[in-house]
Formats: sequence, C-alpha cells, structure tokens
Amino acid sequence: MSQSATQTTRLRAPSGAAARAMGLTKVYGEGQTRVVALDSVCVEFGRGRFTAIMGPSGSGKSTLMHCMAGLDSLSEGSAHVGDTELSSLGDRQLTKLRREKIGFVFQAFNLLPTLSAIENITLPMDIAGRKPDQEWLKLTVGTLGLSGRLRHRPSQLSGGQQQRVAVARALAGRPEIIFADEPTGNLDSHSGAEVLGFLQESVRGLGQTVVMVTHDPVAASYADRVIFLADGRLTDELAAPTPESVLDRMRILDTNGPVR
Repeated sequence: MSQSATQTTRLRAPSGAAARAMGLTKVYGEGQTRVVALDSVCVEFGRGRFTAIMGPSGSGKSTLMHCMAGLDSLSEGSAHVGDTELSSLGDRQLTKLRREKIGFVFQAFNLLPTLSAIENITLPMDIAGRKPDQEWLKLTVGTLGLSGRLRHRPSQLSGGQQQRVAVARALAGRPEIIFADEPTGNLDSHSGAEVLGFLQESVRGLGQTVVMVTHDPVAASYADRVIFLADGRLTDELAAPTPESVLDRMRILDTNGPVR
C-alpha cells in the first residue's frame, strides 16, 4: 500500500444494502439447450463492504455480477441497486443508472490509448456531462498513487498502473457500488497485490462498496466476506477470509458439490 493510501482520511460508510437480489434466476436457451446459470439466488451486498464471489468455472459468478450490474437481464426474481429495481427500468434509464451509480473494473483495462490517464479517469463523467468533484478526484488519485502519472497515456504505464487508472475511473464518480470482474487476471503477483490493496483501501478508507469476482484465494482474502457459488446456487459464505480458509472451502465444494 502506498504511503498516500495509508494517510487517507477514513470515511464512515452508510449502512444498508448497496445491492441485493431475491430469487434471481437466469436461464439461457430452451429445450435441450436450456442452461440454468443462476438458480433462485438471494444475496445482499452491504454498503461500505468488500465482497468476493468465488466458485468453480461455470458456477455463475460472472453471470451474477452481470445481472446485479444491469449488464444482463433476469429470467426471474429481482435485483436492486440501492432502492432501484433494475427490471423496472427501460434501456435508457438502465444506461443512466450504470453511468451514475455503478463503477466497473474488468480484467482487460479498457483504457482508450489516445487519452491520458486523467482523461480516461474522467471519461464517464465527461460523457454524462457531469463535472467531477475535484476534492474527491484528488483523494481518489492520491489513494491510488497516480498523482505523478496523470498526463501519461496507457502505453506509457505498466500493467499495474493501467489497472489502477481503471480503478480510479470506477471510483471517480463516487458510485453506489463497484463491480470488479477478475481485476488482477492480467497482472503479475506484485501488481495484483497493489491493485487489491487499493480496492481494499477504497472500502476501508473511502467508504466505497466493492463486489469482486475472482478464482484466486489470495485475491479473495482481501475482501471482508466471500460468497461461494456452485451450479448457479449460493452454497456458502465466509467472513474475515484468509487464503487458507478460502482454499479449504473451495476444496470442500469441489469434493462434495453444491449444497441442495
């Protein structure tokens, strides 16, 4: 963790759920090609908390995140971001909600190569016609250790620095919740640890809410809580995870299969 991150003024996070799902079901295809990706999942993601989602390949991790973030539709059930039920929104309203209330961090950095780091960070707000809160932007950039890299283009940054820019972009609009899908998948272990540390600091120091999909027990150990999926069902959860405790739960899940 950078020195600037450790000196960040800690903000008290609001209580309640930043996002929640009730009976969330997602089905792809029909007949013999029918696949139940999510099967009546009920889950809450508390404000100011860092939650990791884990499970075997094909368990529904990314599908859950995409449904909760409004990137995919639901077959049954409901999903809320704050007090807003996603299925009640039209396409334009859903786009507006994603732009204003949700931050995204993906395995691919998704930075525009012709823009500087600061231009990439503020791009979503520029598109929305919103002016950034300069105090919050400065705090975010400082927490992520990017103050000396803001005029650099992505090609002039390391992989870890590019992902930090992507994290800053997700944080800059001060969203209700940040969804991160394998955010360290393209990084070496040192850069990955830095990015995970900054995500953790954004929760503990800045009061943000982060939900991260990962297959890595070490990455999951940065979270406050881990939930486990198998065959589209929520099977278990673990508070205050360590790499060892996460790995043990994954081994049990692999051995016994999902709880029915």
